[in-house]
Amino acid sequence: MNNIDIAVIGGGINGSSAALHLAKSGLKVCVIDKDSICRGASGVNAGTLTMHMTRAKLIPFAKKGWELWMNTDKWLSHNIDVKQKQGLCLAFTEEEEELLNERSKVRKEYGADIKIISKSEALKIDPNINNKIKCAAFCEMDGYVSANQTGDAYTKALKENNVDIIENFEVSNINNSNNTYEIVAKDGKKIHANKIVLATGVYLEKILKLLDINIRIKCFPQQLIVTERMPELLKTVITVAHGKLSLKQFENGTVLIGGGWPGKGNIENGYNETIPENLIGNMRLACHAIPNLKNSRVSRVWLGLEAETDDAMPIIGELPNLKNAFIIGSIHSGYTSGPYMGKLLSEKILGKDVDLSLFDIKRLMN
Repeated sequence: MNNIDIAVIGGGINGSSAALHLAKSGLKVCVIDKDSICRGASGVNAGTLTMHMTRAKLIPFAKKGWELWMNTDKWLSHNIDVKQKQGLCLAFTEEEEELLNERSKVRKEYGADIKIISKSEALKIDPNINNKIKCAAFCEMDGYVSANQTGDAYTKALKENNVDIIENFEVSNINNSNNTYEIVAKDGKKIHANKIVLATGVYLEKILKLLDINIRIKCFPQQLIVTERMPELLKTVITVAHGKLSLKQFENGTVLIGGGWPGKGNIENGYNETIPENLIGNMRLACHAIPNLKNSRVSRVWLGLEAETDDAMPIIGELPNLKNAFIIGSIHSGYTSGPYMGKLLSEKILGKDVDLSLFDIKRLMN
């Protein structure tokens, strides 16, 4: 395939968002994925949209991303389930209360509208939380996306904007000649593009090596649990002060339990083995936060890969010593921020004055 202005390698939320905004500017864009659009980490994610994040510097970007999610009809699709919910982050001990106060203060400094509320105030908002809490951090700007719908939504939007979608294309080599790029698949197929965007998530380290760029990308196979359908149990999105729990209830009554409890696996050998002790720990913590969850049964467990840099901050911008090559990935709370980060990168590629210095890859290079 020739005559491509920009080839985006990686069809998750980051890559697809960048591709969509670039295509809307009139460029000829293709999206390449080793599987299908938003069927990797973006398709199996918990889909949480929150300001209760550990990397407070990313809150201004997360707010913009959250606003985009709440208005998908204007840029993506009507056919995706996005819900605004209030968010509560719970503290059960004096130590957690102190931690919650410290973190909430920092998050507020970066623009998150978070306030500490008492136990009685929290119970009025969500009566099913454990009445043994000390306090909670409250935020109106929370919610979720149904991650299993993002692939269809992005696929439709990309096609409507004349983006070529090339799935099941596993990249084996990238040749740079006269600042244009030949992307070669394992089966020998080739795509030629004037510019490239690397958006391959946990595979970024591997893909960057094809361009002689060496950084480390850590890969975490995170376990997720979904319960059977239940009557309304949660009015809010629940997290806890130490960050090892996230809870939300979907419209169909199922409750999604996550929070970063790892399973086993890596990108070379697959990532479909759970760690029973971690599943039990995650469920115990969930039942501690919401005691009535003890009456539910687990319906399904799965794993999704999370990519993280050494400083747990994103990589977004131009690749050093290469022309017309860009990168986006390893975005903390990526579901919340992803659409806006993709939009920012598209603006950078289009020559607009965008400051991405916070995310420069050179900080991670040896």
